[in-house]
Amino acid sequence: MMTLKISRYIFVLLLSSLTVPLAGQVAGAEDNRPAEKQEKGGVRYASREEAAAALRKKTSPLLAGVSVSFDVAGAVMAAVSPYGQMEAACRLNLRNRFFPIVETGIGLSDHTDESTELHYKTKAPYFRVGCDYNLARDVTSGNRIFAGLRYAFTSYKYDLEGPPIVDPVWDTSMPFSFKDVSAGAQWAEVVFGLEAKVWSFFHLGWSFRYRLRLHEKTPVTGNAWYVPGYGKSDGHALGGTFCLIFDI
Repeated sequence: MMTLKISRYIFVLLLSSLTVPLAGQVAGAEDNRPAEKQEKGGVRYASREEAAAALRKKTSPLLAGVSVSFDVAGAVMAAVSPYGQMEAACRLNLRNRFFPIVETGIGLSDHTDESTELHYKTKAPYFRVGCDYNLARDVTSGNRIFAGLRYAFTSYKYDLEGPPIVDPVWDTSMPFSFKDVSAGAQWAEVVFGLEAKVWSFFHLGWSFRYRLRLHEKTPVTGNAWYVPGYGKSDGHALGGTFCLIFDI
């Protein structure tokens, strides 16, 4: 009887020594499997990164917001230089990635050239339409890095006046004065920008732009000194904005 009990005890020990390593191997195999994340509804993802991306997509609806902005840099230029613009914009926020935008403003100039004594004056609207893409990895933080494109156009009139033209042969003079000269321009812009969330619905944004002329209507007086929304005709193709942005 004692022998039977000892045999049973030895059998239990042997069985335990076999089953414990086997359970460890199964647990190790479970640990070595690719990390999976299961959500309610039984959806599984191959990695934590894929699960996080799906979560961001769910937390960012198709229409994530609408904002309006005002360009401070153009207004300062209009106040302290011979030309500038008053500009505002409205944009949509699609999943915090894509930002279709419409920009419109009034370009103005009232300038007299000291060497030629030619006086140029205009005040006219301009328009830009385009889209920005948020390059930032964290799309929900409110801090953004943009790259985008714009198509811009304007149709405007200007006044050009100067000293009378003197005929050296007949010693007569003709007035040099042109009123409401019609002109127009179309151009494209490549945009790179930064945006910082300051508080709740308030952001600050900077943009740097490279402009490329597509078409320009040239009147009989020649190229206009200033094109609303574009800048000086003989100026550099680079420009920029500094905007106050409000989510609505």
